[in-house]
Amino acid sequence: MNTKLSRRKTLQIAGIGGAASLAAPQLAKAAAAKWPISVMGDGVPRICAYAGPSEAANRALQQVGVYHVIGGIGGRTPWTEEAIRSTITRLKGQGMTVVNAMIGGMHDIIHGGPNRDQEIENIIQSTRAAGKAGLPCIEYNFYAHRLVEGYEEELGRGGSGLTRFNYARVKDLPPLEQEGAHTMEDLFKRAEYFLKAVIPEARKANVRFALHPNDPPAPISRGSQQMFATFANWKRYLDLVKSPYNGITFDCGVTRELGEDPVAVCRYLGSRDVINHVHYRNVTVRQPYVDYTEVWLDEGQVNMFEVMKELVRQKYSRSLLPEHPRAIDIDRERGIRGQYAKVGGGGFVGEIYNYAFAKAMLLAVLSQ
Repeated sequence: MNTKLSRRKTLQIAGIGGAASLAAPQLAKAAAAKWPISVMGDGVPRICAYAGPSEAANRALQQVGVYHVIGGIGGRTPWTEEAIRSTITRLKGQGMTVVNAMIGGMHDIIHGGPNRDQEIENIIQSTRAAGKAGLPCIEYNFYAHRLVEGYEEELGRGGSGLTRFNYARVKDLPPLEQEGAHTMEDLFKRAEYFLKAVIPEARKANVRFALHPNDPPAPISRGSQQMFATFANWKRYLDLVKSPYNGITFDCGVTRELGEDPVAVCRYLGSRDVINHVHYRNVTVRQPYVDYTEVWLDEGQVNMFEVMKELVRQKYSRSLLPEHPRAIDIDRERGIRGQYAKVGGGGFVGEIYNYAFAKAMLLAVLSQ
């Protein structure tokens, strides 16, 4: 037997040994983590879902490890303390903690209508009621129009449903009669008027507000400019009233749709303590703002691990929604509901994938 080693073989062995030596500290650190790692402690995101319509639906969420929900308060504004507390208590009895709720009733606030001041008063009363009932966050939109007409289904791996936004098909759609067309400056003036009235009350009530960016972030949406469709305007909006209570729903998918780096944007927003809710999803962008596809969490251009890592570094402990599940056959056979049902959106089985992926990213970060 020839016992001599060639130079090449010697270098290969040395390389393996060197790699193992370099990896040893990381392996030791990972081995030191106690499994199963809790994802319910302080300083970590609360993976959440929309509250199910029944006890069985919420039990199904718990079966896949989701215990925090966005609660549908229901009814028109102003919300009452009794209505909010009833929702929180009912869901708590089903094992779920309400972390957020979406509010509406802002048509004239956004569009400059005659009932603006009454709508603002309704939001203020709702905020006070939320504080008394223990609702920590209110989410809202400030869309003059949301250009969902530009969505269409695109087939992905194995025939699964993806959602494409194609601005070229809808860029010349006229304004709707009930909405009209609005300029950027008019929207900003209305937003400032709204925020200066509401945010001081939100601070008193200890209820954070989370504005969702324009999605899709098309330049013009049925004749209206979009106030929150660029990162520069995110900053401008947050500067109208500087406060953690005037915050944002940080959507890493939308951030990429703008052509921005989601991790860098997350870091900037976190440094100001204005991330009050997170939407966790992925996209493939062909042209920022106007042509992109919402894809599976593991295949887009957003580094989902690094986004989660940055949130954990910040000790972000509010809600994180892995949203926009993709459509797969088992959900199609059962009938998919919701606004994305006809444009590649999925159902509960697709959601399970999203929850599991998000939890895997979180566990991976906590294992480092």
